Amino acid sequence: MASVNPQLQNIVVIGTGYVGLPAALLLARAGHNVVGVDIDENIVQAINDGILHIQEDELQAIMEEPAVRKNLKAQSTPCEADAFLIAVPTPLDQRKKIADLSMVIEATKMLIPFLREGNLVILESTVPPLTCREIITPLLESSGLTIGQTVHLAHCPERILPGDMFYEIVNNDRIIGAVDQKSREMAAEIYATFVEGELLLTDDVTAELVKLMENTYRDVNVALANEFAAVAHTLGIDAPEAIKLANRHRRVNILNPGIGVGGHCIPIDPWFIKEVDPDNSQLIFTARMVNDDIPSKIAARIRKTLCDIPSPHIVAIGAAYKVNAEDTRESPATEVVRLLRIDGYWVDHYDPLVEGMQFPSTLVEACTDADCLILLVEHDLVMKEFGAGLAEIEEAMRHPMILRF
Repeated sequence: MASVNPQLQNIVVIGTGYVGLPAALLLARAGHNVVGVDIDENIVQAINDGILHIQEDELQAIMEEPAVRKNLKAQSTPCEADAFLIAVPTPLDQRKKIADLSMVIEATKMLIPFLREGNLVILESTVPPLTCREIITPLLESSGLTIGQTVHLAHCPERILPGDMFYEIVNNDRIIGAVDQKSREMAAEIYATFVEGELLLTDDVTAELVKLMENTYRDVNVALANEFAAVAHTLGIDAPEAIKLANRHRRVNILNPGIGVGGHCIPIDPWFIKEVDPDNSQLIFTARMVNDDIPSKIAARIRKTLCDIPSPHIVAIGAAYKVNAEDTRESPATEVVRLLRIDGYWVDHYDPLVEGMQFPSTLVEACTDADCLILLVEHDLVMKEFGAGLAEIEEAMRHPMILRF
């Protein structure tokens, strides 16, 4: 990894959540002077106290390193720096199905009073194509500086996987896009101080689209697997077995079906493509519809299974959007539970990895006198307890009905 360029020594990271905080930690570890900016005073205090508000053991260990404690501090407002990194959320406007860029815009406005000639601004937030050119550039140039000449702008899409953040952010290749070569090279100098993957330079619009393409690819392929599973269910055959057999073909690699798609990327990013080109994103739109409908189908299967039991007591396990993670953003598991509760079902919802949702003591106790156990997210520690205590769990239940998806 490269040494720190003194002209890019001081970096302000705006947004210290799932994306910004890991970046801030690794930049500080590499030798940059880093200021993390967050509007949440509790997060600011936690960072300054050396407390990680994300459940990642490797990142907590980095937080405690002396060099990081020395080089990283947090505050609620930006300050002057050599480079500014914007890593704030870009949620989906659920009614309009378009990107809500309000936090990106506000973060950009926050740094403008501290912007000076020669600075670099990096946008890591996932955004629709043309955001850098049509939104960020005019905002930055309101300072009187010119992008690509007196101030520099690059887009480097985040590379984060909850549950394995450290490995992903260090080892993944990174796309760095900008309208001019100087901006690309400046951004590459910063990322080279902690990224071991390859740094791939391109223009800003390509960088914006590539990030969306990656997650949309996953979404479309998950939708295909879920449709195959639905057809198999209609035909009364075992979907996993059918997929396993189909995958024996050397050019076929069907994913595993599930209860839907969650997280802050895969169920969100495809809409950003549709936003900029609806005419050429019909398959993408259809895949989104398929995956968004899966929790409803899962809830319907549960209702059908329980139709002969009056006032059934359901125990649902799993609230995170993926296995072995504590992140509940856009979780299909929570949507399944929400739909059942709307219909009046009594559902106790647990997830040992999610704060405030742990079992009373054991899985057996949680299932006592229940009519149905539904395993929505099969965390390793849940399945270990489930496998070891299956007989005891079934004995504790009023009706030993167990559903896995």
